[in-house]
Amino acid sequence: MKPSNVLLDENMVAHLSDFGISKLLGEDQGDLYSKTLATLGYIAPEYGLEGRVSTKCDVYSYGVMLLEIFTRRKPNEFEGDLSLKQWVSYSLPDAVMDVVDANLVTSMGNHFQKELDVVKSIMKVALDCCVESPARRSNMKDVVGMLQKIKIQLLAC
Repeated sequence: MKPSNVLLDENMVAHLSDFGISKLLGEDQGDLYSKTLATLGYIAPEYGLEGRVSTKCDVYSYGVMLLEIFTRRKPNEFEGDLSLKQWVSYSLPDAVMDVVDANLVTSMGNHFQKELDVVKSIMKVALDCCVESPARRSNMKDVVGMLQKIKIQLLAC
């Protein structure tokens, strides 16, 4: 999952347009092994190293996509060992303005700190999605719940 694969309809509802590494998993299957290619920077470590595909891979990709959207930086534009995930992680929580797309936090005055707190919360959710170990990675049900709470916090601003 990456931003170019997400389409928004007239009601701003997101729809996925590409299922490149999608596999049909039975209810009793937790993961699957595959040699399907995926876009570097968005693939989970267990998929890239072992070819193991699971729903946790989608969570990882979703986290990278959130980081990309909120930083306006692509995951593959970093040099050496530095990754988008590390760059954001090093900047949270105190230097979030160093990594966030400046167009996202535009309020001045009373609402600025609240908006900044919302962005920090979203970045934390994204980083939780990108945990190296699939067992420690959030699942999408929990991610949606966290984002809904953040949305309520944002609407209260």
